[in-house]
Amino acid sequence: RMSNLGQFDSDFYQSNYTIDNQEQTCNDSNACGNLYGSRKQQASEQPQPAFVPAEMLASSGYSGQFFQPASNQDYYSPSSYIDSFEEEPPLLEDNELGINFDHIWQKTLTVLNPMKPADGSIMNETDLTGPILFCMALGATLLLAGKVQFGYVYGMSAIGCLGIHALLNLMSSSGVSYGCVASVLGYCLLPMVILSSCAIFFSLQGTFGTVSALVIIGWCSLSASKIFTSALAMEGQQLLIAYPCALLYGLFALVTVF
Repeated sequence: RMSNLGQFDSDFYQSNYTIDNQEQTCNDSNACGNLYGSRKQQASEQPQPAFVPAEMLASSGYSGQFFQPASNQDYYSPSSYIDSFEEEPPLLEDNELGINFDHIWQKTLTVLNPMKPADGSIMNETDLTGPILFCMALGATLLLAGKVQFGYVYGMSAIGCLGIHALLNLMSSSGVSYGCVASVLGYCLLPMVILSSCAIFFSLQGTFGTVSALVIIGWCSLSASKIFTSALAMEGQQLLIAYPCALLYGLFALVTVF
């Protein structure tokens, strides 16, 4: 029975694996290990690539060019921006806004002094900054006097400018633009602002108010006709121009007094 059991065990565990195969496997693994170790040693002994400067490449016969940026400290410094910003002129002095305060002041002085000769080159400009300010000032002073007349001021200004523009184009050989007419009539509205300012403190519905209104109308029409005569070279026609201007400023005087 024991012999049968040993034969059964040998039959049950029967395989092709022997001790000789195990030794061969061990030898193969040692050979693989030696091969891996030799490869690792060769890799470690192989020199690593190093950084080669541009001078060595140039000495080796390279005929190309190497870009080497030069650092400019002034380009990145904030002082350069500050200096350039400080050197720029102001907007009002550089006339970038289209507003010339010197010309506005000269036109205002010309209107305030009717006997002063007008500069035709300055008066022929289309400057609406002063006229808009004077129209708003007239409406504001009338409002302080208890009269809300903004619509009448703007309406009469627009219609009056159209009438004077058509009349001057018929009388003048050179012609005139609508902007120039509006500019001159608007600047000459300054004495009417003075009259409306007086209406804030006392009533103008009387003899003194009537005389003051007539003086202001003559002042405005005389200044406007003088400027038109100088700008359009219309010598000898100042009275013809002053008459329609007096009619226009008379409407403003009526609104101011009554």
